[in-house]
Amino acid sequence: MIGVFDSGFGGLTILRDLQKVLPQYDYLYLGDNARAPYGSRSFETIYRYTLQAVRELFSRGCPLVILACNTASARALRSIQQQVLPFEFPDRRVLGIIRPTAEEIGHVSKTGHIGIFATAGTVSSGSYPIEINHFYPELKVTQHACPMWVPLVEYGERESDGARYFVKKEVEAVLREDPEIDTILLACTHYPLLEKAIRESTPPGVNLVFQGSIVADKTVDYLKRHPEIEKRLAKNGKTSFLTTDTAEFFEKGAFFFGMQDISAESLTF
Repeated sequence: MIGVFDSGFGGLTILRDLQKVLPQYDYLYLGDNARAPYGSRSFETIYRYTLQAVRELFSRGCPLVILACNTASARALRSIQQQVLPFEFPDRRVLGIIRPTAEEIGHVSKTGHIGIFATAGTVSSGSYPIEINHFYPELKVTQHACPMWVPLVEYGERESDGARYFVKKEVEAVLREDPEIDTILLACTHYPLLEKAIRESTPPGVNLVFQGSIVADKTVDYLKRHPEIEKRLAKNGKTSFLTTDTAEFFEKGAFFFGMQDISAESLTF
């Protein structure tokens, strides 16, 4: 199976796009809902939690794991790739979602000014400016943390007046900081569910960039370039779900992310 990990529900938006372009593969989604959100946690805690999840997915037969979580990708991916995989799992691979997004973002902006909405953990890591600078050193990147957005989505309030208020507040703040921004990256997998409110608050001509389709297309390319991984993947078109919270809680929450009539398994670390 292709393992897909997120701290909570947000990674379901990535999973959904993966299923669209690679429907033939089997997927195993793990949401660490009992310990979400990761955004305000320490580097050490995020790394420990993420590594636990990766080990769990490996143990259940996933040769490839995608960290469908910006915070985990920012805080844990490199350490896992460099310090764990070569010594413990040399035949397994873990991919993140920051680098693929950074590779594409420069093709969208015309002014060369990029805004990034993300969690506090992703912003403080500096991962996006570092990666974007690697590919497009000429771009000006302005990051902005949106601490209220994830709770609004997970509590089913994305269509509420409160959601519109907090979205408008953050959009106006980032555009005050750099009025030349013409492209905004939604660098948290929850944020696409706030698309309607974000578009209502964003001036015409400002592009919104969503990670799901980018990550999905990059995964297609990765599997073409790595047949040694691709040939180990089951192709039954099945998807299974794991959560560190109760199955009932996950199944109910997943409904808001477009996953209906699913059955989850609860586990503890």
